Amino acid sequence: MELGSPKKTKSSKAVPYINVTPLIDVLLVMLIIFMVITPLKPSRFQADIPTQRDPNEDLSQLKPNPLTLVVSISNDLQLKLNQDSIGSVNDTAPLSQKLLQLFQQRKETRAYKPGMETRTDVPESERIEKTVFVKAPRSVKYGDVVKVIDAIKGAGANPVGLQVDDLPN
Repeated sequence: MELGSPKKTKSSKAVPYINVTPLIDVLLVMLIIFMVITPLKPSRFQADIPTQRDPNEDLSQLKPNPLTLVVSISNDLQLKLNQDSIGSVNDTAPLSQKLLQLFQQRKETRAYKPGMETRTDVPESERIEKTVFVKAPRSVKYGDVVKVIDAIKGAGANPVGLQVDDLPN
């Protein structure tokens, strides 16, 4: 080794070091934001729960709305539309045809939903009363009720309500 020559030492390389503290701070802030926003999101399905009636109210004088449509499913899977037999769960085509015919008649006679009579800002097809209720005993299979709901929605009904009480014997 020569006296004047520089010594060979390990060259000083920069050691890669990532400071993750700011990243963790950002992550915590985002977590807090999502925790606050999540409960504020609107739910996809809206459930309208009726208010409880006064037990002393006289229901004998109460008349049903003439525009109310109720599809009843019996234990033997027969369908009734407002007390008129209309086929069975396995053949929902007659029900769909009858509902289409009723909705067309309502469009021609301008049978609007309550409160929609004067709303000209809403298209007429949405103003027509197309509410249908499905009434089935608890013993009917879920899949059979879904078939009926699909047929009702296919006919253009909106909204479709469900009655969960059992049918009288």
